[in-house]
Amino acid sequence: MRVRKKLTAAMFSAVLATAAVAGCSDGGSDTATGTSGGTTAAAASVSGASSAEQVLAENQDAHDTDASFDESTVVDVKLTGGSATASGDGVAVDGSTVTITAAGTYRLSGTLSGQVVVKAGAEATVKLILDGATITSTSTAAIAATEADKVVVILADGSQNTLGDASSYADDAEVNAALYSAADLTIAGNGALTVRGNGNDAIASQDGLVIASGTITVEAADDGIRGKDYLIVQSGTISVTAGGDGLKADNAEEADRGYISVAGGTVTVTAKGDGADAATDLVVTGGTVTVTAGGGSDVAPTDENSTKALKSGVIVVLQGGTLKLDSSDDAINSDAAVHLNGAKITAATGDDAVHAEASLVVDAGSLDVTTSEEGLESAAIAVNGGDVTLVSSDDGVNASGGTSTGGGGGPGGGGGEAVGAYSVKVTGGTLVINAEGDGFDSNGTASITGGTIVVNGPTRNGNGALDVNGDFQISGGVLAAAGSAGMAVAPGTDSSQGWLSSTFTSTVAAGTTLQVVDGDGKVVATFVTSKDIQNLVYSSSAITKGDKYQIYSGGTASGDSTGGLSTAGTLGSANSVATVTAGEAPAGGRGGRPGR
Repeated sequence: MRVRKKLTAAMFSAVLATAAVAGCSDGGSDTATGTSGGTTAAAASVSGASSAEQVLAENQDAHDTDASFDESTVVDVKLTGGSATASGDGVAVDGSTVTITAAGTYRLSGTLSGQVVVKAGAEATVKLILDGATITSTSTAAIAATEADKVVVILADGSQNTLGDASSYADDAEVNAALYSAADLTIAGNGALTVRGNGNDAIASQDGLVIASGTITVEAADDGIRGKDYLIVQSGTISVTAGGDGLKADNAEEADRGYISVAGGTVTVTAKGDGADAATDLVVTGGTVTVTAGGGSDVAPTDENSTKALKSGVIVVLQGGTLKLDSSDDAINSDAAVHLNGAKITAATGDDAVHAEASLVVDAGSLDVTTSEEGLESAAIAVNGGDVTLVSSDDGVNASGGTSTGGGGGPGGGGGEAVGAYSVKVTGGTLVINAEGDGFDSNGTASITGGTIVVNGPTRNGNGALDVNGDFQISGGVLAAAGSAGMAVAPGTDSSQGWLSSTFTSTVAAGTTLQVVDGDGKVVATFVTSKDIQNLVYSSSAITKGDKYQIYSGGTASGDSTGGLSTAGTLGSANSVATVTAGEAPAGGRGGRPGR
């Protein structure tokens, strides 16, 4: 098991020089690897290519969630307003307090203005069937399991159940949620449960928490659903409205705990804080997850509260399911690594769409960012597959230390970090960028060996569609990058795949069809501009270094389009607007540095 600790910004800056794009993972895809620092003197290495299975295998296993029971052994507890009656042993009633004193299965029905306490012994498994139960307390939790090994809350088929607690708790209160468990907690069954955490959290476990099924509606003054060691959603329909974080696992002291896993179900979170906050790992392999955090992307993030949609202390792995994220701060954030590996994601954010301090890997799935300040940001970024579409008010893709305030002011305008510390590597997939700042930006190196990259870059001359501080190599794939000419950048002159860069004598208006034509009169590329541009960089296997090409304006595009790059087109009555030689650096700009 690897030792994993939460990354701090101060320690991260001390180890940035070791962040680099590594070789191949076991699956054969290129990976982005960063070295992260922790709260101890030792640094921990986290691979952004880790699969959901690998991450979960290193974490504490979930507890036994068996919700079956023998009807003949069930003890019926009738709640009668200010008291209760029981049909068997294991129940003590003292006024409005009902205490479960032994292991077993208990059916709660009726209304109680008081509290149900589980105090059955450290080795006991207690199953509570809620069958039309309404429990409210004005002084403490509605249900408090203070002494047990496992507690299973079973929502009877078709039942409607409600829990509500006190309006406030003392700062040092141990029991501080409407449904509180000091033991491993499971919620199962096909009924419905509404939990109102009036004074603090709604549902909280001091050990692990598994939601196996049910329709669960949560309203909380602070956190909605919290499992200290882990929070696992297997199925069910879950709706959370929280004044703090929506979903939370907060054990940051043990490396194999403090994780969140969503494998299925439908989860909807509206939180004033983070939508989901995991002290270590956050993994989604299935289900539908909808998150609105901090009021959504229209609300500017502040330093007062963390308002990210998904946040982890070690790694976020989104390997399946459908996610819709709308957040004031980052949509997806990790103190170390993020792996997008099959999930279907849409995101709108007031800050970064995906931010990983050390490494960010895209292997599969889709990411559609409708609004962001920056799209993808990490020290090391690898795009090996999947479909990514980014809209950003600043940089689209930015390999940096994460402390830059934006582009401009010179190539790689990210704040003067060491060139060797940052990298962007594209080996496959589709990457479409619409950026007002730098489009495809590395404060270190960049390489393209496959895939399709289309950049609709800035109109301002202080930024560029491409911006690479160090070595910029292209040996495969397709690249089309259009934007302003003031900071025009192209791949290195020693790149093995041909490329061309054309700076036009006047602005080319948005909506113009541009075509690249070789010496035989063949159209090798058709691109429709979405903004006013003055520079176009194009590379594919059809471009030969040293050959001359004509750029035509006014033809016709046809076939499928990827960010404006069409699969076919005809010249018709188009006019030649430029002649370029493949492999020559743009006028007034520069090519990437040759390999060293």
